Amino acid sequence: MAATTVTAAPFGNLPDGREVRIFTLTNKNGLRARVSEYGAILVAMEAPDRHGTLADLTHGFDTLAGWLANGPYFGASIGRFGNRIKGGKFSLDGKQYTLATNNSPGGIPCHLHGGKVGFDKVLWTGTAKCGQAVELVYLSKDGEEGYPGNLWVKVTYTLTDEDELIWQAEASTDAPTPVNLVHHTYWNLSGDPGTLILDHQLMLAAAHYLPTDPGLIPTGEIAAVAGTPMDFTTPHAIGERIEAEFEALELAAGYDHCWVLPDARGVRLAARVTDPKSGRVMEILTDQPAIQFYAANFLDGLTPGKGGVAYTRRSALCLETEGFPDAPNQSSFPSALLRPGQTYRHTLVHRFGVA
Repeated sequence: MAATTVTAAPFGNLPDGREVRIFTLTNKNGLRARVSEYGAILVAMEAPDRHGTLADLTHGFDTLAGWLANGPYFGASIGRFGNRIKGGKFSLDGKQYTLATNNSPGGIPCHLHGGKVGFDKVLWTGTAKCGQAVELVYLSKDGEEGYPGNLWVKVTYTLTDEDELIWQAEASTDAPTPVNLVHHTYWNLSGDPGTLILDHQLMLAAAHYLPTDPGLIPTGEIAAVAGTPMDFTTPHAIGERIEAEFEALELAAGYDHCWVLPDARGVRLAARVTDPKSGRVMEILTDQPAIQFYAANFLDGLTPGKGGVAYTRRSALCLETEGFPDAPNQSSFPSALLRPGQTYRHTLVHRFGVA
């Protein structure tokens, strides 16, 4: 039997009075994850450094009130479609759909992370499962944020005694609809959110990435990383080339791009991050075709986070396993279309250790 335990407690109330609970998962080694029913959010993840000292490695807020104004999507489960859709429009089976344009990189409007009220801003229903997991369910009704079809969604967080935090998403629909569910935690492996992540060493198991236009929408090209600052096939410090004179970096103010993972079935290694000072290591494994690496280029330090810390630019990194951005508009990309009778599945594994 697993030694992981799961407990639930009140976390506060939404403005309409509905109660929100928070679940705490603790494994036999003392690692601890906290998950909120609001937004299916990973509120905190504590893991040890090389000396065994536990620290929370995630950006976020101390209270539910902070999470209700979570502009950067800290820790959130994103949907229906994570990442960007060009112009907030797509065509499906001969019909045009219009979504909110809630993001404007380079002054060019697009649809981002499910719209104005995406899955990160709704109340899910959580249940402790199997002694080591919490399952959260949500029904996204037909027409919500402009998307067609009712979508039944389940997200499960599992903390194993092998020091893995596993995020798994499933979805089914009664009408064709695009689906790209994404997990969006901001990580700083030092355990000190007042520091930058520029010294973190990153490896991405990807030989290609998706160049974008000035609106950060993929152009359709799949470009080789070799010989460019986008090459993380061997470990590099994140800050080593982030200010390089390279168009992709200049358009995004740093790293905020989708890397194409090798075409392989099943869960495989996508990334490895190491903090040289603390010795913490986090490996990312997934069954998805791509991973978005974002170096928190747009955090501004204006909103107090946990313990009153102001999260500044590049004080964290995101590694979001996903389908390709703007896939509903680009037929050459892997399809993001889910039809009735099909089941969408996404597995993301965070494996913690020390070096």
